[in-house]
Amino acid sequence: MSVDQHQITCLCTPALYPEPTSAVQHLQTHISHIFLTDQYAYKVKKPVDFGFLDFTSLEKRQFYCHEELRLNRRLSPDIYLDVVALRDDGQGGLTFFGDGMVREYAVKMRRMPADRIMARLLEQGGVTTPDITRIAEKVAGFHATAERGAAIAPFGAIAAIRENWNENLQQMLPYVGRTISASDHRLISVWVMNYLEQQRELLEQRVQQGFIRDCDGDLHSENICLDGQVHIFDCIEFSEKFRYSDTAADVAFLAMDLENHGRRDLAEQFVADYLTLSGDTGLHGVLPLYLVNRAFIRGKVESFRLDDPLMPVSEKEAAARRARRFFNLARGYILRERLEPTLFITCGLTGCGKSAVAAELAFQLGLELIASDMERKRLAGVAPTERNPGIYTDQWSYATYQELYRRGASLLSQGRSVILDATFRSRQGRVAAIDLARACNAQAVILWPDCPEAVIRQRLAERQQRGDAVSDGTWEVYLQQALQFELPTADEALLLRPDTSLPVSESVDALLAGLGLLQKKEK
Repeated sequence: MSVDQHQITCLCTPALYPEPTSAVQHLQTHISHIFLTDQYAYKVKKPVDFGFLDFTSLEKRQFYCHEELRLNRRLSPDIYLDVVALRDDGQGGLTFFGDGMVREYAVKMRRMPADRIMARLLEQGGVTTPDITRIAEKVAGFHATAERGAAIAPFGAIAAIRENWNENLQQMLPYVGRTISASDHRLISVWVMNYLEQQRELLEQRVQQGFIRDCDGDLHSENICLDGQVHIFDCIEFSEKFRYSDTAADVAFLAMDLENHGRRDLAEQFVADYLTLSGDTGLHGVLPLYLVNRAFIRGKVESFRLDDPLMPVSEKEAAARRARRFFNLARGYILRERLEPTLFITCGLTGCGKSAVAAELAFQLGLELIASDMERKRLAGVAPTERNPGIYTDQWSYATYQELYRRGASLLSQGRSVILDATFRSRQGRVAAIDLARACNAQAVILWPDCPEAVIRQRLAERQQRGDAVSDGTWEVYLQQALQFELPTADEALLLRPDTSLPVSESVDALLAGLGLLQKKEK
């Protein structure tokens, strides 16, 4: 059976539960209903069949509830408490009591504080470098003792990896044009199959060296709680082929998730800490494959939500946005390998969309982004959203640009690509940056947005009304900058003109095509 709306309403009744609770909150994923009481969480599996997962019978849901309990106790024995039966109450509802027929099973867990879930802490800037080190310690320790052997090792073979990828790609076909484009689906498919052939020896070595183990399979920030300890929960219980994997797949999952939250710095630290603690010197060789894989899987899971009949339209729209972002990141991991060290500089007046495009390009290509608005206020000791007209003098502008050049040169000298996000309205300022790139044997690219003034004026008005932007640009500032702006020319460096009146993702696709990293995207 399926938990229907009447039964969901029933399970949201506080008096139904075996322990006192003031309220019950109902949440859902694509595979579960979750009911939160004051102290506990009850997870009921949906009767769904996605091919890789089959919960369509009560017996299967009971079995996988017990598997969830067993497997998650490896990392969080104090959280996973029991499997409890939900019985027919004789009135079409469900109850935890009596001797009625068992209709469903639920995994009973200790409820963790929502404000200490890592995903929320990331949104608030509350995850520290010591937190990352402690997570790496727990993951490395878990992997060191995780089961391995003759029954598990074949899941790391190239044939098994290829089969899993073919299944993932096939399952995404109904969502082509909805959450992933045909061209991106094809790009990822071709890259993966080429990688499996080109890295055959390395992947075979991973199997021989014992890195294929009974892993977590779903290691990301929504499944980690930092409440003084590191709790890792909600591993994959429904499929051995998703859990039996290279340990690098777990590492890649959290690293990818940290990047998705805009914390590439923490992602790099996590990988470095794990490598030190585990001694896995071959990790970096296989990480690209698993980074692409984990981003693709997250995009796929979010896409599945679009066909859930119980999911509100607003939640489906949000899921579609999340899916597209994951697929952009999966593609980005591939494109990064094609990009030679590059210095990007934005060039344009306030409100033209240069910072939005720079941020999305940095996200997809893994670029360092140094923004003049942030650097100016950091140098002046001013909070990011604080307004202070006194820091916009020629002296402060000079100091800001010098800091951009200094930090840019440092990164380029390490072979890293970087975006300097500023107006760069003078040719002299652009030439200084371009000379810096050439001195570091890096290519230089000028990003000069093309945006109608009417759109810019509207953006600036909306931004000023919100009052939450780092930039202090206004329409008056725009007009003043326009008087001093020296148009860039193609003789300075590679000049790209994204149409920033379009959605940011479309602007970035055009930039990637202009860089020769991507063909024009199909709808």
